[in-house]
Amino acid sequence: MLAGCGVAFAALLAVAALAPLPFAVTEPGMTADVLGEHDGSPVIRIEGAETLPSAGELRMTTISATSPEATVRLADVIGGYLAGDRAVLPRESVYPVGDSPQEIRDHNEEQMRSSQDAAVAAALGYLGRSDEGVEVELNLSDVGGPSAGLLFSLGVVALLDGDGSGGDLTGGEVIAGTGTIDAEGRVGAVGGVPLKTHAARNDGATVFLVPRDECSAAEGNAPDGLRLVPVETLEGAVDSLRALASGDEGAVPSC
Repeated sequence: MLAGCGVAFAALLAVAALAPLPFAVTEPGMTADVLGEHDGSPVIRIEGAETLPSAGELRMTTISATSPEATVRLADVIGGYLAGDRAVLPRESVYPVGDSPQEIRDHNEEQMRSSQDAAVAAALGYLGRSDEGVEVELNLSDVGGPSAGLLFSLGVVALLDGDGSGGDLTGGEVIAGTGTIDAEGRVGAVGGVPLKTHAARNDGATVFLVPRDECSAAEGNAPDGLRLVPVETLEGAVDSLRALASGDEGAVPSC
């Protein structure tokens, strides 16, 4: 009897190991300097106004996930849970919309377009400029979703206004971050923040701007040498970067 149960249990484990599971395995993804170029073209192109140079970088961050059509098995899930630089998430939390890979890609691209429009509106509104006199084009079409909004807005501010006094908003440092943004400049939460902090540090960032509500998530797995700065609005993010650039450490909030 016991031998029969053992054989049945082993067979069940074998089936479980081979069965596809409703999860996605994620890891730190690429980052891109919004003040620089991506695939040979400026990420932010501005016409109708002079722009300022920057010695530093503003890096938007991403996570990389198994594709919507990928088969994730038990071994992948176990390996993801045991790895410090990966995370296993329910598939619907990574791909919440769409029944096919193409529908998911279309949704993510539309979110990115809407995010870019809001980012430009927030930046020009903050600066008191009109989009009738300044034309801003954002070029990062191969990255989907809305989570680069904050960094796009900061990039436009950095190029048009620097630190507000003719200096460099980055202070010559590599700044990274994440966060959605609406046209009024309010910063919203995103997913995958712990993994994005590692992507940022891997590409040389020393400061990471994080939506305030996700401070605890970021702190739990933040890499050494990366300062976490909580933000709620575009104005607050600019104020923090100006304070860092001027060396006014006491004016910079921390998680």
